[in-house]
Amino acid sequence: MSETTHGPYTISADPGRLDAARVHHWLSSDAYWALGRSRERQDLAIAGSLNFGAYETASGEQAAYARVITDGATFAYLCDVYVDPSARGTGLGTALVAAVRDHLAPLGLNRILLTTDDAHGVYEKVGFQVLGNPGNWLQVAFN
Repeated sequence: MSETTHGPYTISADPGRLDAARVHHWLSSDAYWALGRSRERQDLAIAGSLNFGAYETASGEQAAYARVITDGATFAYLCDVYVDPSARGTGLGTALVAAVRDHLAPLGLNRILLTTDDAHGVYEKVGFQVLGNPGNWLQVAFN
């Protein structure tokens, strides 16, 4: 993915730019789905995923994060999407998710899935839809 911009932010999939400590702090202390997640577990998640960051272009400070689990051929799961409170309301979350979608589109995936309790509108703006038949999906939940 070549970098893209959204206002004062640069969005990139360059893993060398990630601020893993900041990502861990955001998720473990402020994201309802990851509260209390250990740094070790977060680092393992980062290592096994395709990661995206949004950075203030002027300072390089990370302002948002998204993680994708994918086989690169048929399926992807978008998770851990987080925008720093100071950057919320700027459209950065939507721009980040659009950049993820655009990065994955050339792979010819059958689908990209995600789950959210409260951000349907963000994802619907870039083409995500509620599952047509959610009763077909099953899960094993460990916690």
